[in-house]
Amino acid sequence: MNNILILPILVPLLSAALTILVRDNLPLQRRISLIGMLILFITSFFLAAQVLEHDYLVSYIGGWQAPYGIALVADLLAAIMILFAGLIGFSVVLYSLLSCWHEEFSAAFHPLIHFLLMGVCGAFLTGDIFNLYVCFEIILMASFALLTLEGRAEQTEGAVKYVVLNLLSSAIFLAGLGLLYAKTGTLNMADISLIAQQATVNDNAGPIRLAGLLFFISFSVKSAMFPFFFWLPASYHTPSVPVSALFAGLLTKVGVYALIRLYTLMMPGDILNNDLLLTMGVATMLIGVFGAASQMHIRRILSFHIISQIGYIAVGIAINTALSLAAAIFFIIHNMIAKSNLFLVGGIASQAVGSENLYKTGGMWKAWPQLGLIYLISAFALAGFPPLSGFIAKFSIVWAIAEAQLWWVMAAAIFTGLLTLYSMVKIWAELFWKDHPNPEWTFTDSRDNRRLIPVSFLALFAILLGVGGGPLFELCLRAGEQLTDPTHYIQAVLGEAR
Repeated sequence: MNNILILPILVPLLSAALTILVRDNLPLQRRISLIGMLILFITSFFLAAQVLEHDYLVSYIGGWQAPYGIALVADLLAAIMILFAGLIGFSVVLYSLLSCWHEEFSAAFHPLIHFLLMGVCGAFLTGDIFNLYVCFEIILMASFALLTLEGRAEQTEGAVKYVVLNLLSSAIFLAGLGLLYAKTGTLNMADISLIAQQATVNDNAGPIRLAGLLFFISFSVKSAMFPFFFWLPASYHTPSVPVSALFAGLLTKVGVYALIRLYTLMMPGDILNNDLLLTMGVATMLIGVFGAASQMHIRRILSFHIISQIGYIAVGIAINTALSLAAAIFFIIHNMIAKSNLFLVGGIASQAVGSENLYKTGGMWKAWPQLGLIYLISAFALAGFPPLSGFIAKFSIVWAIAEAQLWWVMAAAIFTGLLTLYSMVKIWAELFWKDHPNPEWTFTDSRDNRRLIPVSFLALFAILLGVGGGPLFELCLRAGEQLTDPTHYIQAVLGEAR
């Protein structure tokens, strides 16, 4: 039993409960929320250290051994994802307390944030596919409530689109679960892997392949991949900026994490068609970046770029080599940091100028150059400029594509990178560099530099992952090697059970 595995789920649950209990004392609630996120972040470090030492940690809930009981499993991939989820959660809560939004939040904001993190961490740790479904539902309920928290009409409209498509995705996921359980008699992912491999050998993998296809559709919706991406740009720009930033950093990443587990563990080999995922990944890159290039609203631009960046990750998963999976994992980490920070920086700037419409903004470089510098770091990281985190992320993806000799995919990736740069420069030119379109506009917003602490923190990570990202990429490469050979994962979970 490795009891540390329950902490990334238990800490957010207890934090949510405590913030509900003190809901009538908002200053105390905010302090508890921040402390809870800090504890989660620290706990994730201890978990990562244990995984580095032992490679795999397994805990059986209630002492029931797999495949019959519920298993929590942490390999390097899960440990890395939880570590950076904790980082994003802490940064967003800190930002919410230092920004001008915190006075507008209801008492439900902080409990919902922690419930969301509980679902995210549970999805990363579960070794049971039904509990992955449960975690998705926890995430969906918390995120829907966060989307509609302020009760504005545009939030309700965006939330309806968000929840309808995600409920449809959940129904497809549940259908796949029923079919898979009817065929295999198990919901443990390691056990499913063994049964799927044997079914392939016996040429009897048809029902398993169909269940895998249903999972693929469901996870593609949750990842906002083409052609299932419509819900994301319709909803992510509507809530408060901290909520948008948290969604940008975490929600679609849970979807691509599930895709990684699907392709490398549950349905290994040729059970699923990697070419389909590859094609959809390229289409996602291009559709997302074209959508961003056509927009003039800050968070709409950034929302379309979430879609575009998911395409890179999907390509890495589809190539399915140790290098491509390592590149995909590093890309996820980089994107969590850069994308969340761009939403936060854009929120500070748009609040200062009074609009997110780029036609109505300007003058922020003269008004607040420190904020402009932080924006440039995050924007250039997203575009893939050296020596920032995005350079290593995109270079490693392109390197893996070159090794696979997929030259048309490489052309799409490079073209997408150029259009990403165009979008980032567009925001810079319109929001920071040009003069404000209203000649009488003056900067009246507070220059309280405490508001720059969380965005500076994330910008620093974007720099460190670029100039000193070698050790982290080595860890990602180790994680990629674990994923390409699931034997040790299966043995760690099942032991002598199979």
